[in-house]
Amino acid sequence: MAKLLRDLERERDHNQHAKGPEHMIINGQVVKVSDMVVHRFRMGDVEDPVLYAAQPIHAWQQTEAGKFVMACALESPWWVRHMDPMDYGYQFAIVARMKESDQTFYTLKYVRTTN
Repeated sequence: MAKLLRDLERERDHNQHAKGPEHMIINGQVVKVSDMVVHRFRMGDVEDPVLYAAQPIHAWQQTEAGKFVMACALESPWWVRHMDPMDYGYQFAIVARMKESDQTFYTLKYVRTTN
C-alpha cells in the first residue's frame, strides 16, 4: 500500500507541466498552442519503471516522428506515467506543447488510423 501511495505521489509530480491551450505571438503572428500526446507505450510491472522507460523513449526520439516533435515542440517534451489496471503495469505517454499547425501536420503524417 505504501508503494502504491508513493507511486501516485510521483505521478502527480510528473503531471505538473500540463497547461491549457493558449495563444502566443510567434514571428509576428498569433498562433494557438496546446499540449498533445505524441506517443504512448505500455510496460509491465517492473522494479523501476522510470529506468525501464528510458529505452523506449530514446528509441522513439530517433524515429522520424520523434525528430519532428523534438524540432517543433515549443518546450521540451515530457512524459507522464499512469498505472495500468489491465495488466498491473504502467502506461507512459510523451506529451509535447506545439503550435496547432504542427499538431495537424503531425497527426496527418505520423498518427496511424485503423479501420
